[in-house]
Amino acid sequence: MTGIGPVPWPPAPIGTERLVLRESQAGDRATFIELLASPEVHTYLGGPRPRDELQRDMPEVPARWPGSFVVELDGAMIGQILLRKATEHRRPAAVGKADLGYLFLLRAWGFGYATEACGAVLDWFDGVLPGEPVVLATQTANAGSMRLAAKLGFTEVERFQAWGAEQWLGLRSPVMPSQ
Repeated sequence: MTGIGPVPWPPAPIGTERLVLRESQAGDRATFIELLASPEVHTYLGGPRPRDELQRDMPEVPARWPGSFVVELDGAMIGQILLRKATEHRRPAAVGKADLGYLFLLRAWGFGYATEACGAVLDWFDGVLPGEPVVLATQTANAGSMRLAAKLGFTEVERFQAWGAEQWLGLRSPVMPSQ
């Protein structure tokens, strides 16, 4: 995956009703480690990474690249939204399109934060790169992500087998600039 294209980065923080989406900071490192080491968060993502490996290898300011947003609630990081160009490693239908991904701490599940944060990032993306399509891939067994994809307006492009499970690839049609 690569950055999301010719977009000035970082953008100003994006505020929603309850959340702030911003660039990562050094104070987010412990939460990134918690996210990446969580068996629950990584149930459908190939499993968690070892905490000691993350402690050793994670930079002081993690995930600081174009398209990586920290999701903050009441001043604390609760998740991450990723919006990056899909490369040749993805399905052919996805290559060259922006690919939406997200991770949220287990304690943040079930409150609508993912819908709110992903919706805000997609609105921002539509403003900076109007007319660009976005894809989202998830395991079909991940009921929460399948519901989120539908809420965000993604429609099925294909299903395929990868990593020992059925995967779903959805497309969100581009929002065209108003005339």
